[in-house]
Amino acid sequence: MSGHGHDHASEASVRRSKLITVFAITFTVMIAEIIGSALTGSLALLADAGHMFTDSAGLLIALVAASLAMKPATLKRTWGYKRAEIIAAAGQAALLLAVGGFVIVEGIRRLFEPPEIGGSTMLWFGVIGLAGNAVGLVILASGRNHNFNMKAAFLEVLNDALGSVAVITAAIVIAVTGWLQADAVVSLIIGVLIIPRTLKLLRDTVNVLMESTPEGLDLAKVRDHILALPHVIDVHDLHASLVASGTPVLSAHVAVEDSCMTDGHAAGILAQLQACLAQDFDISVEHSTFQIEPASHRDQESIHH
Repeated sequence: MSGHGHDHASEASVRRSKLITVFAITFTVMIAEIIGSALTGSLALLADAGHMFTDSAGLLIALVAASLAMKPATLKRTWGYKRAEIIAAAGQAALLLAVGGFVIVEGIRRLFEPPEIGGSTMLWFGVIGLAGNAVGLVILASGRNHNFNMKAAFLEVLNDALGSVAVITAAIVIAVTGWLQADAVVSLIIGVLIIPRTLKLLRDTVNVLMESTPEGLDLAKVRDHILALPHVIDVHDLHASLVASGTPVLSAHVAVEDSCMTDGHAAGILAQLQACLAQDFDISVEHSTFQIEPASHRDQESIHH
């Protein structure tokens, strides 16, 4: 068990190191794009710099959350700070949603009031931004499915990369055709791409915070498996939720034949229940809790779900 815990700590440390590196890259590119926007007058470049400012804040939140998640559990915080990554991801999603809305509103305004833009200089700053984003994506790609926090960070850098592509595209169109509205058009495209991904991430994190049943876990099947065990009469107060990514928990009251409480069957049933969850539903023994009770006890409960 100690080796298992050490592996988790090592993985968390690696994820934190990745976030530190990507945060440094994103923040540096953001400063470069602010300078580029001032030099060229590009709205798309300024919007992308604003996008990166928000993403830098989001990555900083993710970094803090990753650090907190490494803290051990205590008697006051029995799960430690595992929920920190969920809260951080929800905050990042909210920030990304605000950025997407801003980009769309500002893009519409600039369709009618396009500013003068230095296309060639804008192009170079777009290339710098894309290069930085590409490095960040490579760093985060392998860990993006480990938890919500890393997934949110990856999406933020991906959105930044799309913003850089938009800047480069607009710069080329402006340089070749002189059509200044290209700056606003590509900004609108990026806004439309940002929002659906962000809404999904926000939905997933809110589901965890609301303690919804984990995605992919069918409680009806869990109930059927429990009822199929010998001596089990009923199951109620069946609940399942996620503490954090990869940490599903489940609890239930399991009513058994009255004789099981005295003939030694209860202990065996408990072992069968935990083995069933671990093997068929990937919920570890330490994260499943069952109250074994005699069938006659059901009539004494004031609340029965």
